[in-house]
Amino acid sequence: MRYPAGKERMMAAASMAKHRNKGGGEAGVRKRILKAAFAAFTRGGYVPTSTLEIATRARVSKRELYRLVGNKQETLIASISERAKRLDVPVDLPALRDRGTLEQVLASFGAKLLREVSDPTVVAVFRLAIAEAVQAPEVARALNSIGREASRSALRELMARAKASGLLTGRPAELAGQFAGLLWRDLMISLLLGVAERPSPREIAGRARNAAAAFLQLHPVPNARQLPDGPPR
Repeated sequence: MRYPAGKERMMAAASMAKHRNKGGGEAGVRKRILKAAFAAFTRGGYVPTSTLEIATRARVSKRELYRLVGNKQETLIASISERAKRLDVPVDLPALRDRGTLEQVLASFGAKLLREVSDPTVVAVFRLAIAEAVQAPEVARALNSIGREASRSALRELMARAKASGLLTGRPAELAGQFAGLLWRDLMISLLLGVAERPSPREIAGRARNAAAAFLQLHPVPNARQLPDGPPR
């Protein structure tokens, strides 16, 4: 049975309102839009995906999409930003009073980075940025300045705290880069190429512990003096 155009619009609006109420208000609708955008971008590509497709996937109107999130580029940035929040330094981080605590914190946070960034959805976004590098360089710029910077900033903050506590010396940015290199090695390239599977939780934990131990071996305790050879004087 076909309804008059006016009634069809009213029914569509009622359906959207129903989904909005089930989704927990505007915050829930916005979350659904970002999830739909992530899926649309990674499956169909950034350039071919339209705001209409995103709105349809999210079961909202284009007007609502623009009001709650913005245009396609703003939706991309919001999608990446929302995911990047998971990489913030935990607010309940223990005080870095000794090297043992530092090693535990590095291993824990390293595991968190591996777990979040190796997620198939995140890997798909990296692939998207590479595939769209020529036609839509804004994808790579957004991923680098928001997504990758979130993990770099978090590591720099950890290294800065360790340095302030007298547990490390050096520039936090360089220390963060060294730890990230030990943590990832060639894993990300292998994931992007599809020649490796996402590590299991046990493998992630072991990889993070090994990276933390290797990093601290490269950076001995500051001002630690080696005892001279021979009997003490």
